Amino acid sequence: MATAAETRFFDSRERYRMFVSTTTEKWHVAQRIGRELELISPGAGAFRVFDAGLGDGTVLDHVLRHVHVRFKHVPVVVVGKEISLEDARQSITRMADRFQEHPEFVMVLTNMLYREAPQLAPSTSEKAEALKFTEVALEGDSAHEFEQQIRAMDPQLANDWQVRTSEKTGNPLYHHPAVTVVYRKDREFLLRPLIPEVGHWPGEYDLVIASQPYRARTGPQFKVKNVIAPLARALAPGGRLIAIQSYGNDPGMEIVNAVWPDENPFAVNRHAIFDEARTQMTDAKELGLEFLSMPDADALFNYKLHTMASDLGDNIGTSLSMAAWNAAVYVAQMDDDRISEAMSDGKYLDIVHEVLKRHDGLWFNDESYVIARGHD
Repeated sequence: MATAAETRFFDSRERYRMFVSTTTEKWHVAQRIGRELELISPGAGAFRVFDAGLGDGTVLDHVLRHVHVRFKHVPVVVVGKEISLEDARQSITRMADRFQEHPEFVMVLTNMLYREAPQLAPSTSEKAEALKFTEVALEGDSAHEFEQQIRAMDPQLANDWQVRTSEKTGNPLYHHPAVTVVYRKDREFLLRPLIPEVGHWPGEYDLVIASQPYRARTGPQFKVKNVIAPLARALAPGGRLIAIQSYGNDPGMEIVNAVWPDENPFAVNRHAIFDEARTQMTDAKELGLEFLSMPDADALFNYKLHTMASDLGDNIGTSLSMAAWNAAVYVAQMDDDRISEAMSDGKYLDIVHEVLKRHDGLWFNDESYVIARGHD
């Protein structure tokens, strides 16, 4: 059975990049998260965000644009969890523009587990002794200057983000816990009380982002115990956790089920998550946590594969066919061996073409759910 560290789906890099560049998912996820900002006020001295899986930083980048518009003159502190070195690099590089537009901004990267990352506190004394903690104060006042200095961090990140392979699952685990804190040097006097230090970080957040933070096929007990519960307990008074997960019941799953009729990767919906959370989190009432049940009209949203009308004619091109196939199997989290077997003949392409033509394109459903903490 997977351990707490293996809750994210470690897909192939190429499949992930193709999915991000050929669908509107990241943008729609950010839009959904942005709606929650209207219901949140900053905590003491800053607006604090925890991103429970940075990926390549696209979602966070979009969300922080929303944050800047709503809290233009409020300091913002973001703690982002990510085990992948490549994603950590891409995420912090995307922040160059954020440091320029929102000078009172602190970005914290960590590779720690869900039970450790919100508080930036390793779970054992041995891990605490091995902690790699780095501060980077950016000089200048332009995005170009910030990007150059951020790119110069690559060797340090490569050293701190070393991984080993889990003997149980084959997924990566951190070799040692790491924290990297980045901020503008010319704002250090103002930001110093908000900058995390070793052993000194309250770990409470106004907004917690949990976009696809676990493998879809794991059960609700595992998802709640190892991901949702520790994140919900990290909410500050008045804070909100917004989670996004795939829902299915869409043309993407029609492709998957035409190839693998018995596949049902999205059996654990938001209602099952809430039922399990109420069972496990006996301290929810004491903490002032509320599980907000929303109707489908509010909880569900869809995103699309990028297409043009000319792409969906009688002869669908190879690039569109492969983008659609990749998106369908990526969302359903199909493993490489089964994908390779399905692609051994050309039948999967016939299925993709039929679904694309019948629906005049390809789209997918996500669902969202919210856990809110009341004001003390």
